[in-house]
Amino acid sequence: MHIEKNVCEAVVGTLLNIEGKSKDTTNARLGLQDMGIHPELHLQPKGGNKHYKPLATYTPCVEERKEFCAFLKSVKLPDGYAANISRSVSVRDGRMYGLKSHDCHVLLQHLLPIGIRRILKNDIFTTLVELCKFFEKLTAKTLHVNNLEQLESDVVLILCKLERIYLPAFFDSMVHLIVHLPREVRLSGLVALRWMYPIERYLGTLKKYVKNKARPEGSIVEGYIVNEALTFSSMYLRGLETRFTRPERNDDGRKMLQSNGFSVFSQQVVQKATHRHIWELVEDDVDTDMQDYDSNNFHHDVHQDASSADIQLVIDLGDLENNHFVRIDVPAEVVDVDKLNDYVDEEEDLEFFVDDDEEEIELMGDESEEELTLHDDSD
Repeated sequence: MHIEKNVCEAVVGTLLNIEGKSKDTTNARLGLQDMGIHPELHLQPKGGNKHYKPLATYTPCVEERKEFCAFLKSVKLPDGYAANISRSVSVRDGRMYGLKSHDCHVLLQHLLPIGIRRILKNDIFTTLVELCKFFEKLTAKTLHVNNLEQLESDVVLILCKLERIYLPAFFDSMVHLIVHLPREVRLSGLVALRWMYPIERYLGTLKKYVKNKARPEGSIVEGYIVNEALTFSSMYLRGLETRFTRPERNDDGRKMLQSNGFSVFSQQVVQKATHRHIWELVEDDVDTDMQDYDSNNFHHDVHQDASSADIQLVIDLGDLENNHFVRIDVPAEVVDVDKLNDYVDEEEDLEFFVDDDEEEIELMGDESEEELTLHDDSD
C-alpha cells in the first residue's frame, strides 16, 4: 500500500515536475555529468551561474500538464469509490497536492493510464501503463499462483524499461521494493486482506473524538463508549432518524422498478456468481446463455462479471526509443547551479502528500464481505 503510494508519488511528481517531489532535479542532472551518461540531458552553461536544463521526454510541457490536470479535474467517480480527487488538482498551476494513500491507489491504477496517453510518447506511455497494470493485477481480489510467478518475471522487465527512460535518481529504495511484492503476495496472501485502508479510515474516526488534546486516550474512550451506547439505544427508538433508518445518500430507485422490461434503468445490477473464484466459472458465451433462459424465469437482471485483472502485460524492450531523451519542441529551463536545494528530506512537511489519518475516506462496500482466496493450480 505504502510502496504503491511512494511509486505514484515519484511518477506523478516527475510527470508534473512538482518541486520537492520530482526526481528530475538539478542534482540529478549534475549526477549524469559525473557518470558520463545521457549527454543530451546535461546542463548547458548560459553565462555566470545560469544553466539551461533541457526538458526530458518523460516530462510534459506546461500546457500538457494543465491538460492532464484538467482531465483529473473533470473526472466523476461513483459515490464511495474514492475521495474527491478534483479538490487536490490545480489546473492553473498544473500540479496536485494533498493526495492520500487511497487517492494514489485510484490514480495509479485507473486514472493515470488514461490521462497520459495524449501527452507522452508511445514508448514511455506503454511502460507506465505496464507499471499501472502490474499494481492492478497484484491487488486483484482473485489471483492464481501461476499469475504471480509471471508477475515476478514481468516486473523485472518493467523496471529495466523504466531505467532506460528515467534518470538514476528515480530509482530509490521504494521503487526497488516492487520487485519483491509478487513473492510477498504468494507468502502472505491477498493484498486486499492486509492493506491498511479500513484501519486508517477507522483511526480517522477515532481522531475526531479527541476534544482534549492533553488526554487524547480518554477522549477516544469516552467518544467510543458514547457512540456504541447511542447506536444500541437507537435500535429501540421510533419516529427518529437513526443510522438504521436513515435513507441512502443516493436514491437509485431500486424499489421502483418499471413494468417495461426494455428499460435499462429498471434493471438491478447483480453478480453473475455468488463467489469470485474465476477458475471455477465456466467460460460460456453470455449472449448464448441468455437465449437459453426461460422467459418466465428471466428477471431482467444485468449480470456483472467479476474483474479478475486478466489483461496481459506487453513486455518488449525493443519498443523503447533509446536514442531520444530530450524534447526539442520545448525550450530548455534556466536553472541556477549555485542554489542546489533540490534535495528534500522525506520527513519535511510538503503539500503534495499528507498523512492518511487526516481525512476519512468513504468506500462503498466492505472488503471483508467478499470471498477472497489464493488458489494453487497444482491442487
